[in-house]
Amino acid sequence: MRRETEIFQVDAFTEQPYQGNPAGVCLLDEPAIDSWMQSVAREMNLSETAFLTRSGHEVEVRYFTPEVEVPICGHATLASAHILWEQGLVELDRDIVFHAKAGQLYAKRESNWLCLDFPAKPVTPVDVPVGMEEAMGVRPAGVHQIKGGGFLLEIESEEAVRALRPEFSLIRQGRFGGIIATARSSSPLMDFVSRFFHPEIGINEDPVTGVAHCSLGPFWSQRLGKTELDGYQASARGGFVRVRPKGDRVDILGKAVTVIHGRVLQ
Repeated sequence: MRRETEIFQVDAFTEQPYQGNPAGVCLLDEPAIDSWMQSVAREMNLSETAFLTRSGHEVEVRYFTPEVEVPICGHATLASAHILWEQGLVELDRDIVFHAKAGQLYAKRESNWLCLDFPAKPVTPVDVPVGMEEAMGVRPAGVHQIKGGGFLLEIESEEAVRALRPEFSLIRQGRFGGIIATARSSSPLMDFVSRFFHPEIGINEDPVTGVAHCSLGPFWSQRLGKTELDGYQASARGGFVRVRPKGDRVDILGKAVTVIHGRVLQ
């Protein structure tokens, strides 16, 4: 039997429990073996669970979906920073450095917002890949390849984004990677809306996706001429993300709330 391990479930990119995107945050005394972390992530059955090994304000982080390890995750990093500050493991006025497989990620507090500093993921216009329209059930107004993989689809309206009903089996077959669907918001309170689909890693639709905003921020900043934008991810749970593109990096701001605190016994 393993020593008991502290674990939390945090709803990220929301102030309200049971909204936003739930992430697991597991606090480790020392690095754990991959197979155990994968088993815990499968048991948690959330889109991602983060495993943290801390040395002061420097934190090694690993992210697992129920099926695979991924190199970077926005909402699980936001959830991790929230727990480290909430539990008094890092001083409230101290920034956090996360060492992830995708590189160094940073977190700081801005009033009642948590701010992540992530690498930007620029997009390039491309032709519609074969099979994508059938898989997504819509003809996009524009298709853009995301640096590092996946696609950003510009959709004609917020209503069309909300109405999307993708065929997840066809997305898997097409091996498109993660797909962001986005449109300008019809609300004066928001700049854009989005949804995110990545069935190849076991996430048919992610409730709120921080990393998607590494592309959405620069994309909409260029179109709208704004340096700070507010986005809403229109999943069933929904969540709000503020973004500030800054060259090859992006600030991603959100809020978070802890909903479960327990221990892994095995």
